[in-house]
Amino acid sequence: MHLFGTAKIDENGHLEIGGKDTVELATKYGTPLYVYDVELIRKRARAFKNTFDKLGVTAQVAYASKAFSTIAILQLIKEEGLSLDVVSGGELYTAIKADFPVEKIHFHGNNKSDEELKMALDYHIGCIVVDNFHELHTLHHLCSEKNQNVNILLRVTPGIEAHTHDYILTGQEDSKFGFDLQNGQAETALLIAMESKYLNVLGLHCHIGSQIFETTGFILAAQKILEKMSTWQEKYNFTPSVLNLGGGFGIRYTDEDQPLEPSLYVEEMINEVKKETERLSLPMPEIWIEPGRSLVGDAGTTLYSIGSSKDVPNIRKYIAVDGGMTDNIRPALYDAKYEAVLANRANEQPKEKVSIAGKCCESGDMLIWDLPLPDVGTNDILAVFCTGAYGYSMANNYNRIPRPPVVFVENGYDQLVVKRESYEDLLRLDLPFKEKTKI
Repeated sequence: MHLFGTAKIDENGHLEIGGKDTVELATKYGTPLYVYDVELIRKRARAFKNTFDKLGVTAQVAYASKAFSTIAILQLIKEEGLSLDVVSGGELYTAIKADFPVEKIHFHGNNKSDEELKMALDYHIGCIVVDNFHELHTLHHLCSEKNQNVNILLRVTPGIEAHTHDYILTGQEDSKFGFDLQNGQAETALLIAMESKYLNVLGLHCHIGSQIFETTGFILAAQKILEKMSTWQEKYNFTPSVLNLGGGFGIRYTDEDQPLEPSLYVEEMINEVKKETERLSLPMPEIWIEPGRSLVGDAGTTLYSIGSSKDVPNIRKYIAVDGGMTDNIRPALYDAKYEAVLANRANEQPKEKVSIAGKCCESGDMLIWDLPLPDVGTNDILAVFCTGAYGYSMANNYNRIPRPPVVFVENGYDQLVVKRESYEDLLRLDLPFKEKTKI
């Protein structure tokens, strides 16, 4: 068993997180339940930020809020002094409601609507990451109507293919994101942006993938982008002030995963950028990064109650829980792997391998295959680790199942930060069918 952050086994053999007995949390708030270790999130945020400070590099560490976006988590991120990435009007609205400093908000996305761009301009956010020519022209037009300037980054695809799941590769040439650095699209975009008196090009942005366990991809991306920056400085007198190398830093889900410490990713990036800027006679840019999963992923644990079981002789034993793909779609979506323990019997040795099934009416609603556990009963609570990223944010109401609540724990205190949905919540936007009046 691998325990994260403040997690430990207490004297009763119960899993404890943030000084709180998870069995008591399950009783108090019900299950399924997302539990977040606030101290671990703080530790991760400071590890990224302090490394830049220690090495004397001007930087922004922006939390990629698509991993988990609620008012409470954004307030915590603000408290830790980080910047923020949003990718939709809804995420931007959440940030505004969390009173996040607008100058530290960056807006991403490959298909921002006119309404979303207007919203970003109305709130005077710090930066818009422009993804394509349509957006570039639209943003210029909107700014001209408002007679307003805006800071932008141009998102480029440097042609680097990170070794990760195909569905979350984004830095290679064949991608829906960004201007291609190799075929001239990025250069054309730069020239268009530089001609606009409303668009202030701070620099370039790239994102090469997710769940990355080595620094090679980031180093290669930095080399390619800085080479191009050097060319553009010579040709167009363009000197960028920002190089955003994105996120995608991996976390440990199972023994197969071997992530680096946050400080190591940052140190390697800084060293490479310093080396290349000196070689190319470029001024040292600000370095921006965008950790999301690596800030909140292993800080989250989902608690479930055990329900029915099915033993298929000589094949497998299924154990069903009261959640599934409605609160964690990642296993069904791209075969994500997790580890778990019985929160109320965490010290007991495994006696059998079971497969954890969700309650949705889908054969693919399986959370974990072949999980070693003690003999499982209906009074047990299953704790699934590392569900802090893309659990709640991708939760859904399939089969009209309400989404779970979210609880933050820290120093022996628990705080409800998202209420459990009710059946009435599910119907809140429904309207009745009205029969047409006969003529």
